[in-house]
Amino acid sequence: MEPLNETGGLPQNQMNTSKKNRFAPMFVGSVTMALALLIGTVVTFSARAKSVDSSDAPQLTIPAARQHDNEFTKVARAVEPTVVNINTESTIKNPHRNLRRAPQQQAPDEDQNGGGDDGGMQDWLERFFGQMPGGGQAAPGGENMTSRSLGSGVIVSPNGYIITNFHVVDKADRIRVNLMGEPATVSYPARVIGTDKETDIAVIKIDVNHALPFSKLGNSDGAQVGDWVLAIGSPFGLKSTVTAGIISAKGRNIVPQRQFQNFIQTDAAINPGNSGGPLVNMEGEVVGINTAIYTESSGYQGVGFAMPSNTVASVFNQLVSPGHKVERGSIGVTFGAEANPAVTRMYGGGKGVVVQDVTAGGPASQAGLKAGDAIVSVGGKTIANGDELVAEVSSHRPGDKLKIGYLRNGKQEEATVTLADRQKIYGAQLGTSDEDQDDNAPKEGKLGISVKPVPAAAAKRLNLQPNQGVLVSDVKSGSFADQMQPPISRGDVILEINRQPINGPGDFSRIESGLKSGQDVVFLVRQAGSGNTTINSFLGATLP
Repeated sequence: MEPLNETGGLPQNQMNTSKKNRFAPMFVGSVTMALALLIGTVVTFSARAKSVDSSDAPQLTIPAARQHDNEFTKVARAVEPTVVNINTESTIKNPHRNLRRAPQQQAPDEDQNGGGDDGGMQDWLERFFGQMPGGGQAAPGGENMTSRSLGSGVIVSPNGYIITNFHVVDKADRIRVNLMGEPATVSYPARVIGTDKETDIAVIKIDVNHALPFSKLGNSDGAQVGDWVLAIGSPFGLKSTVTAGIISAKGRNIVPQRQFQNFIQTDAAINPGNSGGPLVNMEGEVVGINTAIYTESSGYQGVGFAMPSNTVASVFNQLVSPGHKVERGSIGVTFGAEANPAVTRMYGGGKGVVVQDVTAGGPASQAGLKAGDAIVSVGGKTIANGDELVAEVSSHRPGDKLKIGYLRNGKQEEATVTLADRQKIYGAQLGTSDEDQDDNAPKEGKLGISVKPVPAAAAKRLNLQPNQGVLVSDVKSGSFADQMQPPISRGDVILEINRQPINGPGDFSRIESGLKSGQDVVFLVRQAGSGNTTINSFLGATLP
């Protein structure tokens, strides 16, 4: 072994030799690389300089266009014209906060005990918000921002009724619809006919001066696992996108403790923006409305979910009725989300659904049902599990009378129950009560605008005098203000109407009430997101 020097290294003579030995391959490598580069340059130069004879090359020709139809192309050609692109704008608060849906405490659903929340599922299930990145614009004061989102829908009548998802139009201030085959710059204002949060279904309508192509709904009960299906929509805003797959499963309850959301599962490619678009069978019938995906990447991973058409049809028929809402019956009981075999054997002899609690004063309570009773039939139909109980009861309207068969202490009993409105019993817990909806409903007049005083902080930032102007809190979709070019937007501050100063909501209401059809209406506004808080704009149109 060679001795180490004082620094712990090799002797000096050996170190010099080592350096030389290391330099040799480096020098050789450098020379080799230089030669390779030089040769490459020479070869390239030589190839370019050489004359090439291509006289023996054939001329390529294109045959006459032919349609190679298969079942997919036939269905796509028939259904595509009925699928629309939906663009919405809404104003949201706290732009610096996470825009994902916040967890909501999930209270007991009809006939089911609670716990859990919608927010919990967000860790593994992306809802099709259709929210596109960078779609926000700050409103006056920086307190709000305008959020733009995309979704899909399917026309189901020649006069413009469209089915989409509730979450596509939820809280939208403005809804615009683009039809297939028309330029992207042509859009139609849509108004909401009705929504059903529990099935995530909404019905909107556009008015056009000609009959529209429309799709027919099929019977989702006849759909089978393994059937071919097409998903049609506007993923990421790409209109008229068609993907193919099969039905992977049926009856998927993907949201814990959530009723009425038993989905068709498919592996047809579905992505954000497909929300509200149709899932179509090989007969060209809509068997589902695409609603959600299971993903860890916010994009397609082969697992998508569609609301079955049979559920959609029932909801649609109620939403277009005079009441414009879905009414579901309730008997006012709760039961275990997951059936416990030991409990069922103890209280029901292995049959039925064991009642855990009875709503005080509710229909079941008034009919004499108690905790511990095992419901085994509804209206003469045998009930095997909680899903069947909920489906059967909710398919009837409030006020209907149903015979409920149950077991108590092993003895068969029967009671007649007058159903109550499920929303009134559980609405406050579910966040769908009529009271909540009424409180949040815009109270707009002939202009379609709802206003409120300008907050003090915003007034200071906008250099406004005390009580000067009004803040636009809502604009009704399809209204006069919405259809102006450019339109009045939520977050705008209206300073004058027809040269009359606005010093609060009272002035606004007084001036609005005096406007007449055919009259020019000119607003002096400080527009939301204008980038300059001191510049005003004139917006005007003729009142129809």
